[in-house]
Amino acid sequence: MTSVKAGSGEPAFVAPELADGAQIWLLRHGETEWSASGQHTSTTDLPLTDAGERQARGLRELIGDLSPALVLSSPRERAVATARLAGLRVDETTEDLAEWNYGAYEGRTTSHIRDDVPDWSIWTHGVPAGETAEQVAARADRVLTRAAAAAPDGPVVLVGHGHFSRVLGARWIGLPVAGGANLLLSTAATAILSAQYGQPVLDRWNLPNPTAES
Repeated sequence: MTSVKAGSGEPAFVAPELADGAQIWLLRHGETEWSASGQHTSTTDLPLTDAGERQARGLRELIGDLSPALVLSSPRERAVATARLAGLRVDETTEDLAEWNYGAYEGRTTSHIRDDVPDWSIWTHGVPAGETAEQVAARADRVLTRAAAAAPDGPVVLVGHGHFSRVLGARWIGLPVAGGANLLLSTAATAILSAQYGQPVLDRWNLPNPTAES
């Protein structure tokens, strides 16, 4: 696999060639106390709330009768529980699917951080004592390469987190990590990465959880 410069410090991900219609599903975990309050959650291992468990079960409706060739999950409890309640059998947990490590901003909300750093965004400012965009890109590219290799055998499901799933979407279509800023992914929502005419595409994005209006 070759790479080209993405223009922001990290090389662009060049997606392996896939057959049209191949599917890589991204599932964001259900609600936790911190996702509900807007606190940045990476290494803190929080369980799902009752609402988060309902959301995870609601994912069954979105997944339908999907028969994945491979299911990978972040090792955090909120992701593993979401996969289980969604009716998925996780083949492997991997730290490569963990959330962007927020370092010193763990547990803080954006508004709180902006009291110290006006106009702060993880996409533009990064985090002190956490992961750099280049480090996050490297993890995302490893996950996508592995998922693409398994996709010819059937759908691949990646169960993880908000910011990191947005990075996966951006990297799939050749954007730098900062491209994830434009790819909102709600709690317990799904997205599908695919290909058309040999080009990587976002087939579906931010499909709402069936419990969102309940």
